[in-house]
Amino acid sequence: MNRSSVLRRALLPLAVLAALLAAGCGAQRDVKVIKLAHGLDPKHSVHQGMVFLAQRLAEKSGGKLRVDVYSSGQLGSERECLELVQLGGLAMTKVSASVLEGFAPEFKVFGLPYLFRNDAHKNAVLAGPIGREILLAPQSKFMRGLCYYDSGSRSFYTKKPVRTPDDLKGLKIRVQESPMAFALIRAFGASATPISFGELYTALQQGVVDGAENNPPSFHLARHYEVCKFYTLDEHTSVPDIVVVGTHVWNSLTPQEQQWLQEAADESAVYQHKLWETSSEESLAAVAQAGVEIIRPDQAAFAAKVAELHEEARQDPIVGPLDRRIAEVKP
Repeated sequence: MNRSSVLRRALLPLAVLAALLAAGCGAQRDVKVIKLAHGLDPKHSVHQGMVFLAQRLAEKSGGKLRVDVYSSGQLGSERECLELVQLGGLAMTKVSASVLEGFAPEFKVFGLPYLFRNDAHKNAVLAGPIGREILLAPQSKFMRGLCYYDSGSRSFYTKKPVRTPDDLKGLKIRVQESPMAFALIRAFGASATPISFGELYTALQQGVVDGAENNPPSFHLARHYEVCKFYTLDEHTSVPDIVVVGTHVWNSLTPQEQQWLQEAADESAVYQHKLWETSSEESLAAVAQAGVEIIRPDQAAFAAKVAELHEEARQDPIVGPLDRRIAEVKP
């Protein structure tokens, strides 16, 4: 039996028991408790965004709705939390859009390299009709996105310096369980190795992989800089994080409660976005002080190496139209 199966069997009865206990407590009888789990450090701006979501929802609902946030992978990896959300054993989670590719192909578009021209373009896409359309894409899989959290741009961090795309050849690079991420790493001539984020530090330490790719706060807070002393800011993708709610839970809420939850999520996204820029700058400064060499390469050379991925994506009946529509969006 794999870990995911164990979690499902263990947590589902606990979720039912928790619901029964809440119903039996006098003062808590009218309080709906929503469990939200994710894999990041409590210091991460994404976690702080979710805490803000919980605070705003409590205020909007007058205490009738409460969100309990579980950080640091307490209830499983991103994929395991998504599976629990599907089954109704967990109400909400936060995952990278890359992990959702296996549930709704629309999310693959975010894995395309250099998809956004700049932050203004990215924000216009995510806040507009295309962004909303993608958030609702996985409803047939018993989940829906509530909002996007800023996850910056992903860059390579490695044990040896990567100054040009060719320096990646032959390296084993950790990736998320994402077909687009696999294709990207292969286009650079490296070997893509899927490893859960919680197991990555040990994998880097033991040489299972030679490096990984992520944003500055994740690189810093996970302490991966202790193993990888080179951070190459090629910024190949800007994959957002998604706050997801299970349709089991969403459909159990009244229209008013749904409105409160959506408003709280939207407000938390604005709050988290403000935190992100400061967090990213502080993280880069911290890893540099810890001895990491920050490499600022010619991004055009990296973009040219993976340009073919856009041509291939244009042949996909779902990703292709989205890629073209995103390119046409004006900030």
